[in-house]
Amino acid sequence: MQELVFLKLGGSLITDKTRPFTPQLDVMETLAQQIKIALHSHPDLRLVLGHGSGSFGHVPAGEYRTRDGLPPKPTPLTHRERDENDDSYWKGFAEVWYQASMLNRYVMEALHNVEVRAMSLSPSSSVIVSGGNVAVWDTTPLRMAISAGIVPVIHGDVVFDEVRGGTILSTEDLFSYLARALQPERVLLAGSEAGVWEEFPTRTKKVGNITPKSFDEVSAGVGKALGADVTGGMESKVRQMLSLVQELPGLTVQIFSGDEPGNLIRVLAGEVLGTLITA
Repeated sequence: MQELVFLKLGGSLITDKTRPFTPQLDVMETLAQQIKIALHSHPDLRLVLGHGSGSFGHVPAGEYRTRDGLPPKPTPLTHRERDENDDSYWKGFAEVWYQASMLNRYVMEALHNVEVRAMSLSPSSSVIVSGGNVAVWDTTPLRMAISAGIVPVIHGDVVFDEVRGGTILSTEDLFSYLARALQPERVLLAGSEAGVWEEFPTRTKKVGNITPKSFDEVSAGVGKALGADVTGGMESKVRQMLSLVQELPGLTVQIFSGDEPGNLIRVLAGEVLGTLITA
């Protein structure tokens, strides 16, 4: 029986989110090697790989407010002022795309160097959204890559929006849509944290299991992210994954540290580490 697993390499894991445009190349190399070992050890494992944008995409996205879409156009503005506002937005949109693509290239290079068969399928070229929600996504190339034993790689990216003009979709946004379409058994979110903490950033107690019923008890302390992040940080991720496990029976989500040696191999093999999110 083949098992389909979604794996995200978080931006906090593969970049230094406190320093703009700083990749963690040694970390990427180690993670790529672990992915190779896991795929070799478990031939029935099928993987969709995603990664965050970390200190690459989030820095210009914060500067240009790319996720919010085109700025509003109050009537007192002249046509020239409106055009200048629009031009600034699209300048930022293209810059976020460039930086996210740069980081993706580092990830793809790490996978290529250890001979993992992988292909990058950029969301900006295939996804159209409407008001922040995916409206069109032809997933045929992604499905065919999986069938061919090739790891499709997606990442947080800019996308065109029929309502806002443009916006940003996080890897969790993309996984949420794909999970409904492809029905994976597990979603694995590898980051720099050992799991979800009841008190962040003090990290006094790790939460072992989260359900929709239990999350309200700890949500106030979960917090956002250290460093640049325009997509909501940990609390937003957990809420999004809780909605997903409620909608898709049997799906489980794990949030765990990808920094710990061997963790990726263990989790891909089925071991439960970090924080488990279930319905």
